[in-house]
Amino acid sequence: MTFDVSVIVAALPEVLAGLEVTLGIWLAAMVFGALGGFGVAASRRFGPKPLGILLGSIVNVLRGTPFLVQIFLLYFGGPFIGLKLDPIPAGLIGLSAYAAANFSEIFRAGFAAIPLGHIEAAQCVGLTQAEIVRRIMVPEMTMLVLPQCVNMAVVLVKETAVLSIIAVPEAMAVISALGSQQYAFVESLFLLALIYWSLVELCSWAGRGAESRLSKYRFS
Repeated sequence: MTFDVSVIVAALPEVLAGLEVTLGIWLAAMVFGALGGFGVAASRRFGPKPLGILLGSIVNVLRGTPFLVQIFLLYFGGPFIGLKLDPIPAGLIGLSAYAAANFSEIFRAGFAAIPLGHIEAAQCVGLTQAEIVRRIMVPEMTMLVLPQCVNMAVVLVKETAVLSIIAVPEAMAVISALGSQQYAFVESLFLLALIYWSLVELCSWAGRGAESRLSKYRFS
């Protein structure tokens, strides 16, 4: 057996198309997940207690079950309750919900880690609750949780591979099909590992750059 690079070269258009789907779903899930997670964390902290209990229960379910099970239930179980989704929308909704649950816990921990003295000082100078959140809590929380957010982004990159189970034409599905069709399993697995490693390294590099820029504003 030999490592045939020509197989990879010949399939580059299909691989790039799959990579484009992977990147699109990943970035969209990051945005929707972060926004949704922040909304959930803020609602649990500042909203009424019953709402906090309800949201906390949903978060615990999403964080306590494997993403594979969640995407199976959404895509194959959805039609039983009248929810029929194509593979890409189902993958995006499932990954975004999974991301939102995890981001909400990251942000909740970030809010809790803000020194109480900073909030009390803001109250003493007459800032309203909304101003305290916008000018004190959110900036400090962002600096505190940035490493955890980068780690969550890395997790989401790798979780996109699960979407191949519901026929989303992302990188994992395209490259796995290539390996089966051409009997080039070593080449396809090597290419798949290289792609995910590159995405993880890119994400880590961006996170380190953002952390370096924000570190000068970190409170002592």
